[in-house]
Amino acid sequence: MNDPVAALIARLLAERWLPREDELARQALTDASFREELDRRLAAAGLRLLDHPYAGHIAIAIAKAQEAAVFAGPRAWSASNLDFDRDCIALLVVLWSLLILPKRQRQIRRIEVDREQEQGQIFAEMKPVPVGNEVAEPLAERTLIADFGEKLGGKMRININLGVLARHGFIVRRKERILEGPLLDLAFDYERTARRVLDGALAFVTERATSVTAATADDETDAEIGHV
Repeated sequence: MNDPVAALIARLLAERWLPREDELARQALTDASFREELDRRLAAAGLRLLDHPYAGHIAIAIAKAQEAAVFAGPRAWSASNLDFDRDCIALLVVLWSLLILPKRQRQIRRIEVDREQEQGQIFAEMKPVPVGNEVAEPLAERTLIADFGEKLGGKMRININLGVLARHGFIVRRKERILEGPLLDLAFDYERTARRVLDGALAFVTERATSVTAATADDETDAEIGHV
């Protein structure tokens, strides 16, 4: 019996995430009746779909109503069913702040530029939200360790936790650089978490990310001028 909703749920459970371009994932994001049935079946099992229009993947998570039953055990400080230690969770928050928040700003700016260019065009075509490498900037591991080594347990502990986060799909490590993994953009509720980060204790993180991005842009401009 062909049951695409069941197939999508099974694949998400087995593979843990799927790219937005996947046929069934795309159907879940564009077909209202398909999405309604998907949400109904996930809710019956205490689950929910994780998706965001600016994220490149979808995944599933524990439903809000079941979070207490899953996480409020004797180790109440454990913030995920992956059993991460506190310093690993802290590193995840820092990486989300350094990689996702600046990426989101670039995505929004790209959309604004596209809209400005399309104004006045009668048959302007809606462009998809950019989610790929063109809006994602990697983070140097040595920069992370230099800035947060003392706060996150030192170089060895950070390296261990980077390996844990990479194995679980939150990040990708490549040539001593950290890139966004399939789950990083889905790890937190953006609308709720972004403001807490921007206005809270991690505001300095995003300020530094902004300054680094600006410095990188200046270096690229100088390089372009040098080649003229």
